[in-house]
Amino acid sequence: MNSGQPLGSVTQGSLTGGLEVRLHPDISVEDMRVGKFLVVQGMRSRFFCMLTDVALGTANARIIADPPHWEDTFLREVLAGSGTYGTINLAPMLMFTPEEVAESFSPTNGKSANPFASSMTGLASFQPQTSTSMELLPVKTIPSHFSQVYEASEEDFRRVFGWEDDTQRKNFSIGKPLDMDVPVCIDLDRFVERSNGVFGKSGTGKSFLTRLVLAGIVRKNAAVNLIFDMHSEYGWQAVCEGKQYSTVKGLKQLFPGKVEVYTLDPESTKRRGVRDAQELYLSYEQIEVEDVKLCSRDLGLSDAALDNANILYAEYGKAWILQLLNMTNEEIKLFCEEKRGHQGSIMSLQRKLLRLDNLKYMRAACPQNYINQILRSLEAGKHVVVEFGSQSDMLSYMLVTNMITRRIHGHYVNKAERFLHSGNVSDRPTQLVITIEEAHRFLDPAIVQSTIFGTIAREMRKYFVTLLVVDQRPSGIDNEVMSQIGTRITALLNDEKDIDAIFTGVSGAGSLRSVLAKLDSKQQALILGHAVPMPVVVRTRPYDATFYAEIGDPAWEEKPDAELFAAAELAKADLGF
Repeated sequence: MNSGQPLGSVTQGSLTGGLEVRLHPDISVEDMRVGKFLVVQGMRSRFFCMLTDVALGTANARIIADPPHWEDTFLREVLAGSGTYGTINLAPMLMFTPEEVAESFSPTNGKSANPFASSMTGLASFQPQTSTSMELLPVKTIPSHFSQVYEASEEDFRRVFGWEDDTQRKNFSIGKPLDMDVPVCIDLDRFVERSNGVFGKSGTGKSFLTRLVLAGIVRKNAAVNLIFDMHSEYGWQAVCEGKQYSTVKGLKQLFPGKVEVYTLDPESTKRRGVRDAQELYLSYEQIEVEDVKLCSRDLGLSDAALDNANILYAEYGKAWILQLLNMTNEEIKLFCEEKRGHQGSIMSLQRKLLRLDNLKYMRAACPQNYINQILRSLEAGKHVVVEFGSQSDMLSYMLVTNMITRRIHGHYVNKAERFLHSGNVSDRPTQLVITIEEAHRFLDPAIVQSTIFGTIAREMRKYFVTLLVVDQRPSGIDNEVMSQIGTRITALLNDEKDIDAIFTGVSGAGSLRSVLAKLDSKQQALILGHAVPMPVVVRTRPYDATFYAEIGDPAWEEKPDAELFAAAELAKADLGF
């Protein structure tokens, strides 16, 4: 359809309920798709809308009572457009009033107050000649009766979502509209300002969406990433879902000089051919009671056991776990008599913590502090991927993620307070985005108030640290945390509770529910929130060879191994290793 051809007329509607549009007779209802981006030209303002529903209408109930025979094409054609017609529902999202239109049709200049009285036709007639006079505003009113509806043009998308080559903003193309070949951009500066989420049921491409966004952050230097890679999908290459023998590149392959990989399972990492991965080990002395508390479900610990862990920590400090694991039953009994601990709970705690001995990355003592090493990498502007390899069970993932995050967040709090005190730009911490999978396990309502991840989500960007949560069950995340999620990139969800959770704290969510429920199971997503001016449905950008060429360094694999090795050694030297 020609973008200048009107599709229909506004017949009724309200600010809260949206607009009802009757399609013109020559417009097929089958060309309308939920999630389309349309514009309505009112008398003075232009409204950017999303199509939320499609329906059929009749002018007379007798037509439905006695419908034409299916072979009677002539009668059906006679009724089309007059007796029978199509309607669509639109949700206005943004509006603006071009100065040119306001001046041209003002009553004081002697011209008609009705823009449709002009001999000009089509959508271009109402487009402003310059963008300097345009300011997108929240919708505070609605267009008048019989205002015309048009297909959105490429200029409309650029006006609303910007362009990737904009030098003033760090725009990143995340996909294209369902029926147009024009990029839809997110503002990465606004994206990293708050915690964000990538959601969708299993198999809808959450990992690809996450990898896409992370690659954009790296390419545009919007922040530094700390990625807890549970299934080894982001650092190096990963298997393409549905294609057993096809792989896609990870961030280390796309940006070899900007990304570092740390591994908890060096053997697994070497088998996968990851270059320059650094080993990561943790010690018992680095585990605090808060770390154990987050893993209490996986360790099978009771509240009483955690209370007694606090007694042990108060007595032995950082050495509390080593002391506990080496205690005999008699020593535990004597300790409980002196410190008023519960013998049964401490013995149970000892048995449960013995599971930590089976973790490949756990040591009684480490020759160096690997968490500080990760922190130095982040402060040097390197993006860090922590691979778990075979240690990808929930116990390891929650324990390691919590231990590292709490210490790095503490460091950032100190740096942020120093910056706020001095006001010196050189003291300003680099924005950090922490990516976690299975986010509902960290942000469950029962524990979120006492975990570092709940704290970060509620702080927004107060200390320059935000989260990127990846999850297939957003209903398992605390409502308060969900309300603080700035931008939500959501693939298909079927469960009603999960859909409700996505729209927690979102105004006008009713009209968007049907849009989310109608997404395809692959390569489609609804994006709404802080990083986009209005909700939009996109065909997500393919993560393929074309993307590699556009965003990464496609020739890096041609470099000889000696050159790669020298580059890796130089990077380590920069960090003081």
